[in-house]
Amino acid sequence: MSNQKEQLAAWIDAHFDEEVGVLQQVLRVPTDTPPGNNAPHADMVAELVKAYGWQAEKHAVPEPVVRDYGMETITNLIVRRPYQPGGPTVALNAHGDVVPPGDNWTYPPYGGVIDNGYIYGRAAAVSKCDFATYIFAVRALEALGVPLKGGLELHFTYDEEFGGLLGPGWLLQQKLTKPDFVIAAGFSYNIVTAHNACLQLEITVHGKSGHGAMPETGHDALQAATKILNAIYGQLPELKKVKSQVPGIDSPTMLVGRIDGGTNTNVVPGKVVMKLDRRMIPEEDPVAVEGQVRALIEDAVRGEPGIRIEIKRLLLSHALRPLPGGERLVANLQRNAKTVIGEDIPAQGTPLYADARLYGEQGIPAVLYGAGPRTVPESNAKKADERLLLEDLRKATKVVAMTLFDFLAA
Repeated sequence: MSNQKEQLAAWIDAHFDEEVGVLQQVLRVPTDTPPGNNAPHADMVAELVKAYGWQAEKHAVPEPVVRDYGMETITNLIVRRPYQPGGPTVALNAHGDVVPPGDNWTYPPYGGVIDNGYIYGRAAAVSKCDFATYIFAVRALEALGVPLKGGLELHFTYDEEFGGLLGPGWLLQQKLTKPDFVIAAGFSYNIVTAHNACLQLEITVHGKSGHGAMPETGHDALQAATKILNAIYGQLPELKKVKSQVPGIDSPTMLVGRIDGGTNTNVVPGKVVMKLDRRMIPEEDPVAVEGQVRALIEDAVRGEPGIRIEIKRLLLSHALRPLPGGERLVANLQRNAKTVIGEDIPAQGTPLYADARLYGEQGIPAVLYGAGPRTVPESNAKKADERLLLEDLRKATKVVAMTLFDFLAA
């Protein structure tokens, strides 16, 4: 390891208690989405980085746009750190919106409690931890005092759970940023270079209510919905046969994650609403898939008397695919991880989807790398007692800082 990289690691070790304290602050301000009131968290982070002499630009998405989208407030942050001209601009992106904590926690979900080397809290692993990873990697780099070329941007955004269009998507669409490379929130023991696409649809089945004692006076929306469910689940064996060539990604999947409907026990259900999630492997064409799924749903109830359906697209997120230039990010992250972690970490795809794809859609090479365990289940992400091993935060911060040095040292 070069002397300068040893200095980076030493600085991170010396400031690690402070880094953990910052992570605790970031965890203690709730950002449950829904309801999606995210501006207070952004205000807190903007205030927090002032202590380092940094100015966070606040880019508030207009309230009517946010409300139409199903959330309350979104303020995205950009911290720009320009250096000497002649180098690339590298952006580091983490999202602050989270799914609600849910039940069965043994630690307070917004406590940032540390126990036995782990920190507990909603988003401790996905992805508020990387607010700390990226802030301290940049601070370590700047503390070296060596000439740097290019620039760094910290993008702290607040729309990932709903798909990212008002997070990184908003910053890119408004032409507020156009970095050359992106590292987005991820885990310490693998680099994600590709991920699935995702289609989410809301299916509303309209029938006609009727008295339970005289079912023939109504048109049963739930009975029609059952035909749609059977058609959807009947498709799964076929999807299993479709395989991706990307390591880490297997087959497409489809499920109905939520059903609402009916009026009461003794009433023929007049309306049923279902929410469907269809994950697409990178090789699939999202437009073609959406057409197939819509046809499958419509065909299932075609000719049913008194039944009408509406299909509304909630989300169409494209796949993240490797782009030219991305291999340089991967090679540097792998080399530095080998030094810090002492093992070869893989670069592969994931069946999840993330908002990093929005950079990829603009032709910007993006990979996912940050603080976290080897697998999602280990972190309890999106479940009770979500946690992060603090040593993984320390290691990831060093790997990211060293990679930034490789890209920006003059």
